[in-house]
Amino acid sequence: MNTCPSASVPARVAFPALGTTAVLLVTDPDALPAAEAVLQAELTAVDRACSRFRPDSELSRVNLNAGCTTTVSAYFAVALEASLRAARLTDGAVDPTVGSAVIALGYDRTFASIRPGDARPVPVGRPAPGWRRIAFDPRTRRLRLPPGTRLDLGATAKALAADRAARRAAEATGCSVLVNLGGDLATAGPAPEGGWRIALADDHARPAPEGGAAVAVTGGALATSGIRVRAWRRGGRALHHIVDPATGEPAAPAWRTATVAAATCVDANAVSTAAIVLGERAPDWLLSTALPARLTALDGRIVRLGGWPPDSHAPAPPGSRKPDPGGAR
Repeated sequence: MNTCPSASVPARVAFPALGTTAVLLVTDPDALPAAEAVLQAELTAVDRACSRFRPDSELSRVNLNAGCTTTVSAYFAVALEASLRAARLTDGAVDPTVGSAVIALGYDRTFASIRPGDARPVPVGRPAPGWRRIAFDPRTRRLRLPPGTRLDLGATAKALAADRAARRAAEATGCSVLVNLGGDLATAGPAPEGGWRIALADDHARPAPEGGAAVAVTGGALATSGIRVRAWRRGGRALHHIVDPATGEPAAPAWRTATVAAATCVDANAVSTAAIVLGERAPDWLLSTALPARLTALDGRIVRLGGWPPDSHAPAPPGSRKPDPGGAR
């Protein structure tokens, strides 16, 4: 397949998807429609399979059948295996069995629908059942959850969709492609000269500050997790969407954001989410992964690990948007 020429300004399209913003960039403007079609198809597939907020999703069916053995689709099997890989990679700091805990905290509907000042008390947190109790045979795609368990694939499904869409769009067009799904950012194809310039900030929905921190991505993936965007109050408590599986409670605040680079977006997002869960233990653990990481403390202090480069403050070119730590669950 021929490689398309690199454009000085990538062609870009952005639209709402999965409760956040989908951004697609390609280095050949003529390839944009084909790449967008690939992305739209992937978003439809992941929503139908993995959405917690659709009663007709496969995830909803699987959760209703907890305690029974069921056969899942090929797509759901891939998504489930990605979540189990994340659990193994993070020693359980990211665990797909936190679904009941997330719902108990009030994140039982799309984030836009959550009541900002819910007066109901927050139930006492309970540890997640644990990913090791999931019985799954990848060969037959037969799955059995422990009774009463609800899966939440929010920490990996969106990242998986970014990986798959970027790879398939690059294969279809021969171009360099960047897909950013609310902070889950994947690239494929030969990078444009100088790499993809990505601004770093807490919230993708706000304009990037001129001269703010930026990083060049020349391949692989980047993911940001954080506690500032998807946050709400219930029963007088400040809550956020990243749950510690060991307690069933929101992770104790230590970092505003954690950004990680890895070969795949699934791995990058698993590690960045784990960093938020691990809190003060995160730096030592991140060093053990050997992945480049950038942590922003609550007071704005920056911690760079694993060879993460010093921040560049050159403005990012048009179309290159910063990661969104909010994500979609």
